[in-house]
Order: sequence, then structure tokens, then C-alpha cells
Amino acid sequence: MRGWLLLLLLLLLLPLAALASLLVIAERQPLVSRSETIAPSSIADARRVLASNDPSRLRRGDERTALLPARLIDTAINHFASRSLGGRGAFVVVGDCGELRLSVPLHALPETRYLNLSAVIAAADGRPRIATASLAALPLPAWLAELITAAVIRAAGMTEQWQVAERAIRRVDFDATAGNVVVRYVWQPELLEQARSLAITPADTAHLRAAQTALAGLLDHRSGAASVPLAQVLAPLLRGCSERSPRCGRAALLVLAGHVSGNSLSQVLPEARSWTRPRRVKLSLHGRHDSAQHFVVSAALAAWAGEPAADAVGLDKEMRDARSGSGFSFADLAADRAGTRFGELVADGSPRLQAAVQRPLSDGDLAPSLAGLPEGLSAAEFERRFAAPESASYRQVAAEIERRLTAMPLYR
Repeated sequence: MRGWLLLLLLLLLLPLAALASLLVIAERQPLVSRSETIAPSSIADARRVLASNDPSRLRRGDERTALLPARLIDTAINHFASRSLGGRGAFVVVGDCGELRLSVPLHALPETRYLNLSAVIAAADGRPRIATASLAALPLPAWLAELITAAVIRAAGMTEQWQVAERAIRRVDFDATAGNVVVRYVWQPELLEQARSLAITPADTAHLRAAQTALAGLLDHRSGAASVPLAQVLAPLLRGCSERSPRCGRAALLVLAGHVSGNSLSQVLPEARSWTRPRRVKLSLHGRHDSAQHFVVSAALAAWAGEPAADAVGLDKEMRDARSGSGFSFADLAADRAGTRFGELVADGSPRLQAAVQRPLSDGDLAPSLAGLPEGLSAAEFERRFAAPESASYRQVAAEIERRLTAMPLYR
């Protein structure tokens, strides 16, 4: 009997001991405090990395070297920490090492505290290894930090992705001067599949399929039309979402962005090849096909990546158009800004937006009038009239665009 009592007492004391340990190491302030928004520079970095390591041009067993900007890894780690752990993360390159920081809120405690973990990662014989680590102010042996890292990866459901990456990576070096992590790897097609699984969850896939089927139904009887006003498609597409959630709205915007830009979802989701395909119908915003594309793509970026990223991509595209000869258009920039505002409402699950799409909408409800905004400016003309996006003349036109947007009921 005494043995059973001791066992029962031990079972009661263990949770209390664990709670006491958490109270000791948990801190009132997070080590990492930032938003989940994806920086525009990270989107540009990702494009450059993908362009130089195009999966469609790689065969299994090909050995390549990728220069991964530290800020791109920083964004990825923060995204992982936000999505999988409900916390925040950060990464920087210092000297010939990388420094990782994580802050995870402990909501179960009487008042929210944070589990703060930091680790310095060094390249030992070309393989990344934890050199030093600490949990709050408590130093951790490297072997224990490795065990904790493995436990975090398992808890986040990323064991398989981690194993695939470990098999593929041959060498890692840290270059603080260039701000890069240099990764030598052997290509395995499984890497692409694991990247997709991180970016798009099974729930996202279900919403994307439903949205594409709905879009096909909306456009099926319009195949003979020269163009269709964007509002006549966007509102019913969002209205038909199976649930009132940002996840469902984001899927609808991504499907619509793929349609207006001529890109198939099968490029990122192979299973989408078997889904119902919408008919090729041009959509317009205030009678302009380009503006509809600008609006929808910026809305999708804002809903999935955050407002600053969408703004930067829109401006970057207009600058490239000016240099390529198609001309800088403030009208299309206005469509970008309106799309960004719209995507932000979708990401926030805005009740105002949900109420708006329950009734018929016009293009004027989505974007302000584009009349009078300079467009078709060559690089030389843009330089002569506006000098740069930081100039007073540019800011004046940009302010006018914002004034028109703010006057709209949907974006007040």
C-alpha cells in the first residue's frame, strides 16, 4: 500500500514540478517581438533563389550551390514559428556562424510568459551544428539543445521535411560579409514537395479546389464575352466560400490571381491538374484588363504575405514596366493599392467586407476612379517628371491615390 501511495504522490508532484520549472525559466518579455508579415525584400530574395535553382531544370542527384540571403531564412523561421508554434523567430549571420532565436508564448501559465530560446549554429566540417545555446538565462549543453530542437521539429510536424533536407544538404557555410548562408546540396524532387507542404496545408488545398470549381462555374456561361467586370466574379466567389474565414478567402484570391495572370495552380500543386479548369475569360477593372490583374495579384499577395509585400511588388512591377518600354502607370499602381487594401480585409476576416460581398458589387466598390492618373510613362519621362518614388511630385500623386481610396466606403 505504501508503494502505491508513493507512486500516486509522485504522479501528483511531477506536473507541479514541471509547472515550477516553467515559471523559473519563462520570461515576462519575448526575446523576439515582431509581426508575422513577410517583408517585400524576402519575396524578391525568394524569386532570385528560385530563378537560380529552378526545380524544372534539375535532375535527381544534381549537385548545386545556393546562396540563401540571411533575411530570407529569417523570414522563413519567423513564418515557421508563427504558424507552427504560435510564437516568433529570428535569424542573423554573425561572423562565420548563424544565430537563431525563438520566443513561444506560454498561455497556460497564470499570466502569459515566454519561452525564449537562442542558439549559435556553426559549420562543423561543413555540417550545421549547435555550438552554444540558452533557454532564457540558462545555458544549455549543445547535446541537450540538439534534443530540444528535434523535439520542436517533431511537435511542429516537420520531421519528414527535416529528414529530407538533411539527406540533401552536403555543406553549409555562413558568410556575414555578403549576408548569405551558402548551401551545397544534392537535388531531390522530394525537397519541392516538402516545400509545398510547408506553404500550403491540406486545408488550404481543399479550399483552393473548392474555389477553382466555383470560379469555373462562374465563368462557364461567359466564355463568349469580350471581358467581364471583376466585381461580377470576385463578389460571388467570396460569397460562396464554405466558411467565413481568412483561409477560405485567401484561397479564392489565389485561384483568381492564377486565372488573371495566366498561371495554373498545377505549377505549385500537381494534384490541381485533375481539377475543373475555368474557361479563359478576361476580367476587367474599370474597363482595363491590366488593372484587374494588378488588383487581384496584389490582393492575393496581401492576403497571403502581408500588405507591405504587396505594395512593394506592385511598385517594383511598375518600375520594371517603365524600364522595359511598356510604361509606368499610376492607374495600375492605384489598382495595386486598392487590391492591397482588399487583400488586407480578407486576411483580417473583416465583417465589413463579409457584409459587402453579400450584395451585388461594382468595380467602383473595389477600386477608385483611375481617371487623370499619369500612365504610359517611359523610364526617362518618369525620371524627368517624378525623379523617384521618394520625390515630392511622386508623393503628391501617391497621396491623391490614397485620398481616393480612403473616400471609398469599403476602405475607410
